[in-house]
Order: sequence, then C-alpha cells, then structure tokens
Amino acid sequence: MKLAVFSAKPYDKFFLNQPRAAASLEPDTSIEIAYHNFALNDETVSLAAGASAICVFVNDTLSEGVLTSLHSLGVRAILLRCAGYNNVDLEAASRLGLFVANVPSYNPEAVAEFAVALVQTLNRNTHRAYNRVREANFSLDGLLGRTLHGRTVGIIGTGKIGVAFARIMRGFGCELLAYDPFHSDEFKKYGEYTTLEDLLSRADIVSLHCPLIESTRHIINDTTLGQMKKDAMLVNTSRGGLVDTKAVIDALKRKHLGGLALDVYEHERALFYTDHSGTIIDDDVLMRLVTFHNVIVSGHQAFFTEEALLEIADVTLQNLADFVHGRECGNALVQPSQEHGAAPIKRARSDTIPIRI
Repeated sequence: MKLAVFSAKPYDKFFLNQPRAAASLEPDTSIEIAYHNFALNDETVSLAAGASAICVFVNDTLSEGVLTSLHSLGVRAILLRCAGYNNVDLEAASRLGLFVANVPSYNPEAVAEFAVALVQTLNRNTHRAYNRVREANFSLDGLLGRTLHGRTVGIIGTGKIGVAFARIMRGFGCELLAYDPFHSDEFKKYGEYTTLEDLLSRADIVSLHCPLIESTRHIINDTTLGQMKKDAMLVNTSRGGLVDTKAVIDALKRKHLGGLALDVYEHERALFYTDHSGTIIDDDVLMRLVTFHNVIVSGHQAFFTEEALLEIADVTLQNLADFVHGRECGNALVQPSQEHGAAPIKRARSDTIPIRI
C-alpha cells in the first residue's frame, strides 16, 4: 500500500517514521509513504496517483471536486492527522464510499497550556518587555498588568481542551463561567454554565475552545464584541473562523477590547506553516492586526509538543491499519460498508470539540 502525505513538514516525517508509530501497524501491513511538502488542492491532487490512502492536515482542501479526483485516482482512504474536519466535504466522501478518519483527541493539555501561556503573556506584557530589554530599555511604563487571581474567565466550548483550560485557570484562583449547548460534568467541578450573553458581559478573559461549524462561525462578531466587558481579553486557540477579524480590529481601534491573542486566523490557509519572511504579505487585514501592541498572533502552534505529535502519528497509522484490515474504526468520520455504502458517523459531543484543531 502507498500512503501519500500532504502538507508534510520535517516533524511529520520524523514522527510518522518513529518505531512506536510504526508499531500501530500489524506486522503483515506493508506501507510505502510518499511525502509532499505542499498542500492538497485542485492543482496538486494528481500527485496522489498510485496511492490507496492519503494523509492530510488542517489547511488541505478536501472539497467535493478534490474528493472526486482522489477517488478516480484510486484513493479509498483519507486520514486526517488532526481533530478538525471542517475542510472535508463528508457528504461527498460518503457518496464516493471513501473511508475518512481523524485523530479526535490528542494531548488536550498541550493546547490548554498554550492558551494559558497566551493569557499570561498578554496580561503581563512579557512580549513587550522581552523586546525592550533587548534594546537595553528597562522602563516599566506601559507594562502594567493585572493579577489573575480573582478574575472571571469565560470559556466557550467545554470539550477536553476547554476542561483542561478550566482546570489550570481554577488553579490561578479564577472564577470560571462556560457556555456550551452540551454540558460537561467534568467542567462543573471548576465552574458554572451560563448563557453566552451573560458570560461575555461578566468575563475579564474569554477563551474559545469550540469547533468551527455553521452555528459557531463568527461567534465573535460586532454584536458579541459589544456584549463583552470593556478592556476584556479574547483568546482563540481553536479555529480562525470563530472570529470575525475585521470586527475585532474595529473593537481594538475603539479601545473596547483590551487585548487579543490568536493562534489561529480565519484566512490562515495561504500563510501558516510556511516561512514568508522573505516575501511581502498581501493580507492587509492580518497586517493591520499585528500593528496593535496589545495583540499577539502565533502560527497555529498550540498543539505543537512532542507528546501530541507522537500520539497523532500513532493514531493516524492505527486508523490506516483499521482501514487495511476492514475493521470498524472508532475514529471514523465516514465508514464504508459493503452492504450499505458509506455514511457520515454522528459522534458524541466530547469528540466534536476540536482538540487540534
């Protein structure tokens, strides 16, 4: 079997080639891996020729057209080495009888810890202090922060990452509020559920930990930003499309939003995971965003730990083994059946909260 891996970075190759990851495959499973360092899309889909399965990441395009092309090339399995699947047309995959599986949960603490790091950096201005000291400027003016103890933190989405984030913030002595249509008994150990409007009106810090679906797209917009407390902080480590970037810029310009930390961006596909330091970036919205002193933007790295990458490799290859041997896969989003064709699988809420999204 040949597996074509798209958007492959050096670390993807390293962890997919680890002995522990390879152990996820049965001894009788022979696999040849072809790595492509570019994204999958209409222009690159032909490179999947000869492969029975492909492995993709968050910014690869799996539209109906791409899926149809993959099917015509002989591809029968799509392995997502991530939790989010908003870039996959599952209905089209179902009609084509394609196997689709993701990695629904990997090291939620990695993302939660990164979200906390962004909160602390933004709150205490350590990013600005670092740059000042490098220029021998030890002035404290403009670096005033606030004590986290006793602050109110609003968490939108209480899947595994949201709960891990709540656990850490509770350790700081924060009061925790959450909004999620599906309540988690685990979160209730740390805080209380409320309405979205109430959460936004009370929270000093709002952190997003929900999937990108139609009901959550631009959940942070002109209206919801207006409901937030003046000078509140907003953190997003989930999906860029949760935030209307232009609305956020307007709130920053009006000095209504106190600070913003983004590890994701709604138009990141053409930029993130690639070095653009030698080129001119023509995304005027992003470039305007990074001019604010109270904004931090990182390149979708919250998941990026050794533990998470090894787990992603393990589960991805285990999903492949399930496909090869015709077994039911617990991580399948679409599971083909010889008798009934293929159908998208509806999951419990705990699995739909994106762990790397």
